Amino acid sequence: MTDRTARIRLAVLVALPGLALAGAGLFHPHSLSYETSWRWFSLHVPGLLVFPLVGVALMVLVRGRRDPLAWAVRVGAYVYATFYTALDVISGMAAGWVTHELGPGVERPEEVSLLFRLGTPVGEVGSWALLATTALLVVDLLRRRRLPAAGAGLVLVVGAWLVHVDHIFSPVGVVGCALLGLGTAAVALLDVSDIPHGEAVTKR
Repeated sequence: MTDRTARIRLAVLVALPGLALAGAGLFHPHSLSYETSWRWFSLHVPGLLVFPLVGVALMVLVRGRRDPLAWAVRVGAYVYATFYTALDVISGMAAGWVTHELGPGVERPEEVSLLFRLGTPVGEVGSWALLATTALLVVDLLRRRRLPAAGAGLVLVVGAWLVHVDHIFSPVGVVGCALLGLGTAAVALLDVSDIPHGEAVTKR
């Protein structure tokens, strides 16, 4: 496998989580009721696996490095992955399941609203961590004078902000997730495109 093929394969892999969430967002209901509850629940079950992979994809961008900024990116991505996955479980799976099990024609009870009161602030922690992580990546790329990749990194920041504003809801959240996927892929390609083999690990 050539270096170019390996870079393209890596870029495709790190793009997939964000693009998968963008696709799911196209079908995500904008409100939770009995009529939408099963789709709400069903979309968040695979989300349990996909949301953390966005963080993993960001960690891949600093693979092989031991400097403090790289570790800050890893920590930020981990905080995002854990807290946003908790949001998926609480406000997605749990709220959707309970609403569906209550049956048609039942007014949403306070207990379901309490799930959102727990899930929303937990998700806020995750989305702020995602924003911080993408911003750290841009700072890192600028510090290393990787200007084309830093421009792609700004796409990540915009995507993270749109997800912070509107989760994965269409259209804003869908665009945000797509930008996260595409931005991660672009940074992966541009950041290593002209670095000699081995330099990314040994000189950072």
